[in-house]
Amino acid sequence: MEYHGWVQLFFFSALLLALTKPFGLWLKSVLDSSRRSKFDKICLPLENGVYRLLGIDASKGQDWKGWVASVVLFNLAGFVLTFLILMFQGSLPLNPQGFGGMPWHLAFNTAVSFMTNTNWQSYAGENTVSYFSQMVGLATHNFTSAATGIAVAAAVVRGLSGKGETALGNFWVDIVRLHTRLLVPVSFVYALFLVSQGSIMNFLPYQEVKTLAGTVQHIPMGPAASQLSIKMLGTNGGGFFNANAAHPFENPTALSNFLQILSIFVISAGLVWWMGDKVGNRRHGWTVWTVMYALFLAGTLACWHFEAAGNPHVIAHGVAAQGNWEGKETRFGIFESSLFATVTTDASCGAVNSMHDSFTPMGGFVPLFNLHLGEVVFGGVGAGLYGMTVFVLLGIFLAGLMVGRTPEFLGRKIQAFDIKMASIAILFQAFGTLVFTAIATATAWGAAGVANQGPHGFSEILYAFSSAVANNGSAFAGLTASTPWYDTLLGIAMLIGRYAVIVPVLAIAGSFCRKIPAPPGPGTFPIHGPTFAALLAGTVVVVGALTFFPALALGPIVEHFLMTGSNLLF
Repeated sequence: MEYHGWVQLFFFSALLLALTKPFGLWLKSVLDSSRRSKFDKICLPLENGVYRLLGIDASKGQDWKGWVASVVLFNLAGFVLTFLILMFQGSLPLNPQGFGGMPWHLAFNTAVSFMTNTNWQSYAGENTVSYFSQMVGLATHNFTSAATGIAVAAAVVRGLSGKGETALGNFWVDIVRLHTRLLVPVSFVYALFLVSQGSIMNFLPYQEVKTLAGTVQHIPMGPAASQLSIKMLGTNGGGFFNANAAHPFENPTALSNFLQILSIFVISAGLVWWMGDKVGNRRHGWTVWTVMYALFLAGTLACWHFEAAGNPHVIAHGVAAQGNWEGKETRFGIFESSLFATVTTDASCGAVNSMHDSFTPMGGFVPLFNLHLGEVVFGGVGAGLYGMTVFVLLGIFLAGLMVGRTPEFLGRKIQAFDIKMASIAILFQAFGTLVFTAIATATAWGAAGVANQGPHGFSEILYAFSSAVANNGSAFAGLTASTPWYDTLLGIAMLIGRYAVIVPVLAIAGSFCRKIPAPPGPGTFPIHGPTFAALLAGTVVVVGALTFFPALALGPIVEHFLMTGSNLLF
């Protein structure tokens, strides 16, 4: 654990803290349509034109059921469009390599993956997907899925802060404004930066070059930079190339690597500040931010420690004394790989600059356990905030039971309906991960896709379904998942992970919106400060540990003891 890693961790943390409030203020101007903004002269004519075209009454709010219907219809339309594009891309333009259409199961898996902000990829981008499919199908979803997550989070916050109202805002207004005022302009500038660093942006056919050894190599081309910017900002993670952020055309320099990691967190961090401001309790917002940061820091230090320590059997035989370098880019190193792995699985991003399959058992345990926390450590854009809200309500409810107080949050009583909805959100995620992992482990088709035997092979299956349900999209690697069974089950798991959380949290928002707030009394549990922070962090970790520890014990934990045991053959 060398000093340069500590320096980078310090600057990363300082920049994240410094950017939280500015992005929170930016989100405040975007999500509060009644506020005047300096962007109105440019954006309002375009937005009003979209409203007229779609028949949207921008002044009309929606209740939680209207929100659910809008989210489902909007996402379903995007799924159908992308599925058809992928199936018939061989007949569509901008396909200089002449790629044919995807088989139905791969098209289904990919369309669901990008619709749900998962971006799991059972294919190699440069060998499978045309430029048209990348831009019109996949990159479009990168914007719309990110906007959906932020819009749902906004509706939840409005519901928590509402005063007897039934409207949570208007889904369609939020979606339009998030594109025109946040995601598109920031992604445009970010893409220009990536091009300046060496990311490619062209429509050329793949280049054929002769190597020094005299062989012919095909260099993939394409409009990569425009997809990469929203890939990181929108916590999408789907790589233009198969090697993802380890590819020099996607992540050319140390500076691009650092800013890509930072950009995964920055919008989600701003949303937490906006939440505190919106509910009238900024101390609550900063307390939630602190809990998220503390969980991120613990994961980063743990992953870095185990990767820097390496395999004791390898070190004992003098093969490598500087830690575990397998599966890592030498231009980034162990710390940058550990930081990237932790951040990308704290958020529902899934971009990778190293192969998690090559991490040490406990180094790989960290990103896997991050997925099991529900990706609430800043989390995906929007998804992290509304996911953490579930744990806030659950923690306050449990604390109220322990001390005999009526559980309240923001002056509103937490009732049976709210806890039922929170429980559904948590239980469905556990169901999708553990049941589907068990099915794949116990069947011949599931075992056939595993490249490794024993606990590591089990970890590969567990990671795949954990990533799908958490809408992360990263993979351990080593698992051949491009089969009808895996593609279908992983697609179903992604749907469960996305909508079995969105629907309950919107129901909670609708429930809170109708409650009349009461002034705080002597029995009111404080929602800021060290006590609340400890309660919230403990609830997140304990729920994740109790739910998934048996599965983790069969995978990375037992593999760690096998690695460190004296009977392990070198």
